[in-house]
Amino acid sequence: MGRAKEEAGKSHSIRITRQALRSFDQIIGYIAYFMQEPLNAIHVGEQIYRTIDRIGKNPFAFRECEEIPTPNKIYRKAVCLSWMIIYRINTDEVVILDIIHGSRHSNRIRRIVKIK
Repeated sequence: MGRAKEEAGKSHSIRITRQALRSFDQIIGYIAYFMQEPLNAIHVGEQIYRTIDRIGKNPFAFRECEEIPTPNKIYRKAVCLSWMIIYRINTDEVVILDIIHGSRHSNRIRRIVKIK
């Protein structure tokens, strides 16, 4: 409880990787153009960015990513609608590694560790 309380007051800077930005563009593009639901695409985009903002404010509030176990629990995932936002917690920075649909296979999640 002490660690979570300490970390809650300190906001982390957020860095979004190219892979995460590509995934975001693919998600929004698929919803807007393929499914022809542009208003839904806007809603999903806003929800994803709100969740990323919440991650920056308190990165330890979300669950550890079970697919990438580490002793210090630096890999976490936040669920937003049907997507998982996978991120790594560094000392004073949160790195958004990728945004993956919840139905994706866990092997793709394990490969995220290699993203810089």
